[in-house]
Amino acid sequence: MNDIITVRGFVASEVKSSTTPGGIATASFRIGSTERRFDRANNVWIDGNTNWFTVQSFRHLAGHVGCSIKKGQRVIVLGKLRLRQWERDGRIYHVAEIDAESVGHDLMWGSANFTRMASNSAQQAPAQAGPGQAADAPWPEGSGDNEAPLPEDDEECDGGDPGSSLEIPVGDDDGDTALVDTATGELLDASA
Repeated sequence: MNDIITVRGFVASEVKSSTTPGGIATASFRIGSTERRFDRANNVWIDGNTNWFTVQSFRHLAGHVGCSIKKGQRVIVLGKLRLRQWERDGRIYHVAEIDAESVGHDLMWGSANFTRMASNSAQQAPAQAGPGQAADAPWPEGSGDNEAPLPEDDEECDGGDPGSSLEIPVGDDDGDTALVDTATGELLDASA
């Protein structure tokens, strides 16, 4: 079964990160998606059934999931649905898995700050920049390479020391920058 599915729900477990014997990064977590419906008789919203899925991600997405997704957060997952079953001790078990293509925070429940990671090819050689491009441009136009490098350690995930900040570009072409708290990912007030 190779059906594409989109699920909104809450992260029900801590993210488990690992590497396959072939060196491919993986990250997985459980997601619960609870149906909500309006009970007109009592004039209240009530919870229905909860569907449980195991979300599996690979390569660059796995690195970003490991750094960004925490237990209890609301997320949206898009990927391929796989239904598996197996037998053990005379009992048949079933599991629904999603091979994730995209994972993101559900902004219906809060706000998030996105930080785009630089690609490996853009960081290698400034001489590779095309005519009319800045040598330090994070993504040369037409390169097609927008894959981000995997984090090497936890320090890259949480940004390092609590209370430290990082200056990042904001907007498109005006050159404005903003300070971001590396521990929380929140924008800092420049006047503070």
